[in-house]
Amino acid sequence: MGKRIIPQRRGKGSPTYRSPSHRHLAQPGYPKNQEVQGEVVDLHHAPGRTAPLAEVRFETGETTYMVANHGLKVGQTLEVGPDAKIRKGNVLPLGKIPVGMFVYNIEIEPLDGGKLVKSAGSNAVIISQGKKYTTLRLPSDSFKSVDRRCRATVGIAAGGGHKDKPFAKAGKRVNAYRSKAKRPGKVRGIAMNAVNHPHGGGDHQHVGVGSTVSANAPPGRKVGRLSSKKKKKKKKKQTKERRK
Repeated sequence: MGKRIIPQRRGKGSPTYRSPSHRHLAQPGYPKNQEVQGEVVDLHHAPGRTAPLAEVRFETGETTYMVANHGLKVGQTLEVGPDAKIRKGNVLPLGKIPVGMFVYNIEIEPLDGGKLVKSAGSNAVIISQGKKYTTLRLPSDSFKSVDRRCRATVGIAAGGGHKDKPFAKAGKRVNAYRSKAKRPGKVRGIAMNAVNHPHGGGDHQHVGVGSTVSANAPPGRKVGRLSSKKKKKKKKKQTKERRK
């Protein structure tokens, strides 16, 4: 009996494959007060994230960590609210932002603090405004409709060039990916032994069994080559001449 493959062990959620909590500076979000101004006190590197975090102190005395905007500086003033200026770094409801603007850290439900488009260098584009919903084009080129009351930050998330910097050493890559609970490398199943993976073993590297995975498989087993979708046969329309 072989071992469980790595995606199955990761799906279990054990501490081995969990992002360490001490490497997460804070949970970024928005202030509770929906109309307030604040000043950027400091910019912090968050090891568990790709984008840096900005420490913002607001007029009410509340201090909030927000995903930093590209070009943000210490001492810069940020505005939050429906009457805020359309300026990079300011936070407004989606219904108040004009079509074609770049936004990030988008709320799915009003006042949830932001759930979408939070990684470094990412942004979404406002496509259209409706009576109740705003349509966005996400970085994956998919479209999503969100409540107009949900807030978002104008601009692009900072840290967009982090992928261009080389790691130089394998150990640096391991430590960086460990903070984000990701694998620094990947080993093919056919290169493993039979005890480690269903595709392992044999005289040469080959799968040896059906390699497609069922569409009804559980999340831990649904990896690799997924089975193709069944094609519906199109019924040919019979003409009146054929019927005769």
